[in-house]
Amino acid sequence: MLFSKKSREPEIKFDPDKQYAIIHSSICTGEKIAGFKNKEDGHFTEVMLIRSYEDEVKFKEMYNLETVKTEY
Repeated sequence: MLFSKKSREPEIKFDPDKQYAIIHSSICTGEKIAGFKNKEDGHFTEVMLIRSYEDEVKFKEMYNLETVKTEY
């Protein structure tokens, strides 16, 4: 099928020993971006744009996460 949904492995690797999952939320615009923050240097790696609650659930399912912190 041309447009079939495939269950594939996430493109960006997540190492819970070195990173933690967060959602960056803009105070001004409300834009939300899910990603991972490095515990050592604070570098943020963007994974996906969160447009709805379903996107947040999809992000959690992709990386087997129960909760995700939100930073402003």
